[in-house]
Formats: sequence, C-alpha cells, structure tokens
Amino acid sequence: MSNEINLQEFKMHEKDSGSSSYQIARLTQRIAHLTEHLSTNKHDVSSRRGLLKMVALRRKLLDYVKREDMAQYQSLIQRLGLRR
Repeated sequence: MSNEINLQEFKMHEKDSGSSSYQIARLTQRIAHLTEHLSTNKHDVSSRRGLLKMVALRRKLLDYVKREDMAQYQSLIQRLGLRR
C-alpha cells in the first residue's frame, strides 16, 4: 500500500467528498501517512490513537459498502490494495 493514491479515481463527480468510496480512499491515504510517521515516532501516543480511530472508521465504511454493494466493495479493496 503506497501513500500515493489517486483520489480523483474514487470520486463519483468533480466536487465529490462524501461518497463512501472517496472517504475510504482518503482514510487509506491518511492511515498510510500516519503509519509511516509512527514508525519513526514510536512514542507519539496521540497520533497512534488517531490512527486507531481512522482504522475503525474505515472498517465501518467498508462494512457499509460491503452490505450495500458487494461489487463496489470488491473493486475498492482491490484498487486500494487492502488485504480483506
């Protein structure tokens, strides 16, 4: 999973910022960035807490997408390189 995720490909339209797929892609990007940060700053507890909250939110959004549209879910995890 790389930090460089093209968020434009996850948007439903030009001004999209609320669709589930865009939110999941954005969270994945932020999670990757924070993971990199925490690898060098092991004692940054507040960032670790934020990371865990982001992971939980992404999990909830992925569960929602899976429940509503299995094809979109499969596409998302494949395009983002998530292990699920």
